[in-house]
Amino acid sequence: MVLRRIAEMLFPSDEAANAPHDQEQVALATCVVLLEAAKADATFTEVERRHILDVIARRFALDDEAAEELLGEALTAREESTDLWRFTHAINKAFMPQEKIEIIEEVWRIVLSDGVLSGHEDGLAHQLRHLLNLNHPQLIGAKMKVLGEIRGENPE
Repeated sequence: MVLRRIAEMLFPSDEAANAPHDQEQVALATCVVLLEAAKADATFTEVERRHILDVIARRFALDDEAAEELLGEALTAREESTDLWRFTHAINKAFMPQEKIEIIEEVWRIVLSDGVLSGHEDGLAHQLRHLLNLNHPQLIGAKMKVLGEIRGENPE
């Protein structure tokens, strides 16, 4: 059942392709993007895992069990996919620009959670900026907001 839903998301029928993106598809796509950020430095820590679960539970009103199931589905979808376009395309169709900025902020929170920004992590953030149709000031604004949070600075 889980694999069938993933396959339907990645390779929708004509009827499904014309239907509005449902919450499940967008939740899966968002979770895959966050997983990609968490794994960009070749490590996936418990702190990153917990953060992803918290984000998807809050954003998509999921209980702990549903969030865990979604994370499992996203891990499988990420492993079976060769790129992020399918996932960011679903996000682009479902989210307004401010919501996509919020996703980029979560990407920054994940990649900066260990106190080190690797070249792979930075490169991924820039790639996601393009895939999510955001501009450079939006990407840097999100990064600066998260850095301010980490430093304990108050927002303006």
